[in-house]
Amino acid sequence: MKTGFFSLLFVALLSCKKENTVSDMNQKDSAKIISENRKDSTTIPVQHKEEIFNFVTELCENKGHFDSGKYTREELEGTYKLWFQMGGIALSTPSVYNFNGLQKVRNEKEAILAKLDQDFASQKRVLENLKLVKDPYWEDIRKQHLQELAEEYEFRKTEIKAFSDPSVLVNHKLSKGCENFVKALNSNEVQMTEEWRKLREEMSKRNSDPQRILNEFEEHLYSSDKKDFATIDLITFGWGNCANDHIKRVEHDEKMNKKFESLFIKIDSECDEP
Repeated sequence: MKTGFFSLLFVALLSCKKENTVSDMNQKDSAKIISENRKDSTTIPVQHKEEIFNFVTELCENKGHFDSGKYTREELEGTYKLWFQMGGIALSTPSVYNFNGLQKVRNEKEAILAKLDQDFASQKRVLENLKLVKDPYWEDIRKQHLQELAEEYEFRKTEIKAFSDPSVLVNHKLSKGCENFVKALNSNEVQMTEEWRKLREEMSKRNSDPQRILNEFEEHLYSSDKKDFATIDLITFGWGNCANDHIKRVEHDEKMNKKFESLFIKIDSECDEP
């Protein structure tokens, strides 16, 4: 009787242990399946929507297809502006080619300089606030544009002041290599006239009507306002052209074009005949 009882107890214990083992195995299998599913879900590449960015160049209207997972539309817009719309002269001041222009700049100097300050601050703010694609190349281009803008501002501010007071050009950083014009503008009448004559002779060699350039010089030389006429030429065509050549401009080259085009999967263009 006892033997039968112990046999039944042993079978019951064995059955219980087997059920626990199966349950543990089922739990491990379930955990493994969940883990594998999670692993599989992380390896599935995220599908980004292909979008269109419209932009224009000199002769073409373009549709750039881009991956919205890489760049935002705002970043492309900012990079496009930096690439295509920020070239050339960003600041402007009145040009002085004649006696009336000289008098206008002298009379309105403070207003001209105030507007120049405003334009510079505005352009600087635009450049600094552009949202660009995340690439050190474009950040460097932004930096170059800011440097060019600062040099352009300094040049124009100094030129406007010089029409009233040429001494501001003495020892100025922009006067390096242009000292002959600075010296003439701040010297006696004989030295000024000598440098003025040299400048007009050089100008005549590059003009399609060289005799006109020389005749104007002779006419102005015997004018009661000859010092003013000399100042116009020596600043505008002398120091001005010389100093302007020293401003480091951003080079819009083929590399920049290719860097911009590489932002797109493809570009569809409709172009006019040149």
